[in-house]
Amino acid sequence: MNKTAIAILNWNNKSLLEKFLPNIINSSNNIADIYVIDNYSTDNSIEFIKSKFPSIKIIQNKKNYGFAKGYNIGLKEIKNKYLLLINSDVDVRKNWLEPLVQELENNEKMGACQPAILSYNDNSLYEYAGAAGGFIDYLGYPFCRGRIFNTIEKHNNNYKDSEIFWASGACFIIRNELFKKINGFDELFFAHMEEIDLCWRLQHLGYKIGFCSKSKVFHIGAATLNHSSKKTYLNYRNNLFMLCKNLHASKLIPILFKRLFLDGIAGVKLLSEGKLLHMLSIIKAHWVFYLTSYKVFSKRKEILSTSVLNSKFIYEKSIVKKYFIERKKTYKDLNWNPK
Repeated sequence: MNKTAIAILNWNNKSLLEKFLPNIINSSNNIADIYVIDNYSTDNSIEFIKSKFPSIKIIQNKKNYGFAKGYNIGLKEIKNKYLLLINSDVDVRKNWLEPLVQELENNEKMGACQPAILSYNDNSLYEYAGAAGGFIDYLGYPFCRGRIFNTIEKHNNNYKDSEIFWASGACFIIRNELFKKINGFDELFFAHMEEIDLCWRLQHLGYKIGFCSKSKVFHIGAATLNHSSKKTYLNYRNNLFMLCKNLHASKLIPILFKRLFLDGIAGVKLLSEGKLLHMLSIIKAHWVFYLTSYKVFSKRKEILSTSVLNSKFIYEKSIVKKYFIERKKTYKDLNWNPK
């Protein structure tokens, strides 16, 4: 058994596996075990893997459990020291894996680490989902070095190795022991933002999240849900779940009131753009959060009772205000360098 396991969650993505699995195998086969965790695909994905890539280990879930639960179930069976989670729509190159493993080998307090995530369709650009490492502002809105809202920066090795707040679920490495210690992803999330919540919980335990510039991968992006109203719903609902779980009590209620106001403005903006279903998804996200928040509050005590989180990687200003009002469109425009 190798030290590292590469785990790919699949649901009806045979065409992506056909396209990207060969590079993962060729660049990683001698230093990592490769698993496909299948969420009950109906497109002959499993038959294809068995016939074309017999060296790949297959874990078959009994139905489509989504990203969070799908990974949780599959990863229970994997015993390697490190888990490298990678989307089926991510392409890799030679020597992409070794630097990530080395980051964890060199620093025992590094809990998880992500590579530079670039656009598959335009390698000169960062990609939306992760770019050069993620952060959140004090209201919980996520952004990245290399991507704030819809502004994507060019990649010119401008972001160096550093600590970040969250690593992208599109591709990151984590210690297996830690993943299991914190019970993996929160299955209430189903999909979207579960990796931010995971990284936040790791930091409550005193572990670091890192960005490794020496490793680069290439992500198609939005290959599963695209920019659907369902994605809007999950993003807004899960962001509220995440805040409810991880914020200390003195901050939670004031921030939830501000979020209600700002998310309302976002809904009006979407409606003005003719995106009625997206606006309704924001309303639904808030209602579902308020009606089910008791499920999330029950998790707060365990998370926060042992928290040693240093919030220096939470941006203490509003990224919404900076971007939309002050027109600060890039990470460097923020003039913020947490250390």
